[in-house]
Amino acid sequence: MNIIVALLASYLIGSLSFGYMAGKLLRGIDIRQYGSGNTGTTNIQRTLGTGPAIIVLLLDVAKGLAAVLLARALTGVPSVEMLAGVLAVLGHNWPLFHRFKGGRGIATSIGVLLGLAWQVLLIAVAVGVTIIAVTRYVSLGSIIGVILVPILMVVFDLPALHILFGAVLAVFAVWRHRQNISRLLAGTENKLGGKASLVEKEKQVNER
Repeated sequence: MNIIVALLASYLIGSLSFGYMAGKLLRGIDIRQYGSGNTGTTNIQRTLGTGPAIIVLLLDVAKGLAAVLLARALTGVPSVEMLAGVLAVLGHNWPLFHRFKGGRGIATSIGVLLGLAWQVLLIAVAVGVTIIAVTRYVSLGSIIGVILVPILMVVFDLPALHILFGAVLAVFAVWRHRQNISRLLAGTENKLGGKASLVEKEKQVNER
């Protein structure tokens, strides 16, 4: 019973869309109608500003960590902790409370990794942040950082279950960034610091 509670709660925690809440509270808008159309930190920064983006980032990270810690407290089973983390990311990407339209799961994945493999997280984040600083492409840094996760788990000689877990997170993230990858290849991806508008959102929708 504790396992079921932990897993269900993890998905529901992930489904709390702080980006959506920020848009409604600060501007009275549905953030999904602006910029990239998702509820993640980058779109918040472009649409609402840096301050709200930092808050949303921290809250989204906290979701992932909370899911892992809750599963640990209720079950103490590593495999359940990992599954809880995956469900938190699924909840963030496809939130129950917001018609299954959410973010791309990077911040929530960071929270999950903080609870399960912090040493892997530190290196992946360092590489990702460096790439973002050099190129100003948040998507590129996020994609490369998350792809490094299962590789680093192999390097750190973590159990096979951890490596599989890392691979699942990477697949989720790459899949959710597939449109960003297309724009990166086409040279049309937005850089960090750009501003979003409803016009941009409508243009991107028409291109999909």
